[in-house]
Amino acid sequence: MKNRKWYGLPAVRFGLVAILALIVLLAAGLLLSAKKPSAPPAPGVQVNPIDGLSPDFIMGADVSMLHQIEANGGKYYDNGVQQDALKILKNHGVNWIRLRIWNDPTDANGQGLGGGNNDLATTIGLAKRAKALGFKVLIDFHYSDWWADPSTQTMPKAWVGLTPEELDQAVYAYTADVIRRLAKAGAMPDMVQLGNEINGGMLWPAGATSKQGSAQIGGYDGLAALLQQAAKAVRDNDPNNANPKKRVRIMIHLANGGDNKLYRTVFDELTARNVDFDVIGLSYYSYWHGSLNQLKNNMNDVSQRYHKDVVIAETAYAYTLDNGDGLANLFGESEQFTGGYKATMQGQATAMRDVMAAVAKVPDGLGLGIFYWEPDWIPVEGAGWKAGEGDAWDNQALFDFKGNALPSIDVFNLVRPKAGRTSLQATITEIYPVEIKLAPGDVLKLPATVSALYSDDSINKVVVTWDAVDPSKLNVEGSFAVAGAVAGTDLKASAAITVGGQKNYLNNPGFESGDLTGWVVAGSTNAVDISNETANIHQGAYDLHYWQDGPFEFTVSQTVTGLPNGTYTFSAWIQGGGGEKTLQVFAIDCGGDPLTADIVDTGWQAWQNPAIPNISVTNGQCTVGLKVSSAGGSWAFFDEAGLFQDK
Repeated sequence: MKNRKWYGLPAVRFGLVAILALIVLLAAGLLLSAKKPSAPPAPGVQVNPIDGLSPDFIMGADVSMLHQIEANGGKYYDNGVQQDALKILKNHGVNWIRLRIWNDPTDANGQGLGGGNNDLATTIGLAKRAKALGFKVLIDFHYSDWWADPSTQTMPKAWVGLTPEELDQAVYAYTADVIRRLAKAGAMPDMVQLGNEINGGMLWPAGATSKQGSAQIGGYDGLAALLQQAAKAVRDNDPNNANPKKRVRIMIHLANGGDNKLYRTVFDELTARNVDFDVIGLSYYSYWHGSLNQLKNNMNDVSQRYHKDVVIAETAYAYTLDNGDGLANLFGESEQFTGGYKATMQGQATAMRDVMAAVAKVPDGLGLGIFYWEPDWIPVEGAGWKAGEGDAWDNQALFDFKGNALPSIDVFNLVRPKAGRTSLQATITEIYPVEIKLAPGDVLKLPATVSALYSDDSINKVVVTWDAVDPSKLNVEGSFAVAGAVAGTDLKASAAITVGGQKNYLNNPGFESGDLTGWVVAGSTNAVDISNETANIHQGAYDLHYWQDGPFEFTVSQTVTGLPNGTYTFSAWIQGGGGEKTLQVFAIDCGGDPLTADIVDTGWQAWQNPAIPNISVTNGQCTVGLKVSSAGGSWAFFDEAGLFQDK
């Protein structure tokens, strides 16, 4: 309750009319005060409706952090009025709630690990609240005591050491118990998700599909057996299982929503083993998981290939680059350009609208909808990603740092067609400049496209026609600018060219041609491809990626001829999961002894810069590259190779 200050009236004798007038004025003032919100509403956002959107299209939200946020004092407001976060979401068009569940999210002392502490009691409490407000509910089984994702699928501590048969039984019993207790609480889920982002399996090593060090893995047979037991437990304990229209739907969920090769690999294996599921779930964060076109192509393909519905089980975007607490955010300035939208409320709304439109257009009505991941995760001390840590997600919530609903939360309602609403064509408002660095004498390759900002805060590539360049400028150290024209706008593109520094003798050193031009792959060629997954690129738009489930070995190399004799350095950038039998850069056939440098990858985005210095070139040529040998399951991304003459 707000503090109130009472004022005494002066000891003056009022006439009856004056007293009545004063009462009227006071009453009017109180009414105005009661109607006035404590915080002024922010400007709205423009969201174009999606034609033909199904009335039951899933407008979902994962609010698994909500209980912990509230327990630590977090509050939520809509137009300045404090309300239940779930009610605010419902009022703005959300119709489904997704909740993760961990087996036993406690440490050795029984203390919560954080990140929501999503045990069964917490999940039931949130599910009951959601059902009471009329939401449908998706329960996300992680089958772990804490976070499970493509890089971590840790066995629950209570199940460590079980035989495969015992583990199958434990998965069945646990899943059945959760379903029964939710049903008893009046919170029967409408959909369940068996495993979370199981790109490489779950419940490692028993359900791992790629090597985990020296451990014996279950492979796809082991994974399928676990999923079949989980699905059977759901079916056996669903009171509506006999009615195909009412029974609980089962989802299998992978990350990397733009990676069609991954989805075909995993779902070919699972369908071959007759795993029971209804829905393919995809995580898609545009700043991590590829372009929107890649997502569209993947959804369209897998929905037809497996005759399954698809749903975006996780997606989100930033509304600001500010940080609400002491922990650095996962989304920063560079993610705007890889993600394709400015970090503004308008950009956030446009990003979500575009993902919804992509799902809505999946053929044959097989696109069910989307779930926004943790729109409620505002920065509150005690509600971080782990106990004692902060919140790296606060700038991707749909509430500001103080819990006020953002205008972008209206995207769930605004995408629905409504009489009188029209679409607005976005126009270019800014063209981002290009920076290019060359060594004297290098060939200038101006990009065919540049990034343009549109009025809906999307960032897209546009074709540019550059002005002619005086070739003599490329032979002298210094800087100059080149202008370019873009169709449909009077705004000019610009490229800042800097000539200077060392010459890189490699052709296509960062794979920016989008292919292997200049490079030769020998050996297991199927393990190698060119990737444009923005989260896995060190610089530019492409890099080389390798992975294969079974054993593989290959070299990727480039032979440079016409080199001035002298001393050189070969270097590159690489990040990966590790576990290779051989991983090294090499330099051979340069006129001297073969040279190598071993690499030990240490994890996702842990970029390393291996180098071979003092390469003596005495025959005018040199072959440099990467050598890989793996028992299977190893992966890495290789970028920005360079062969430089030492000064």
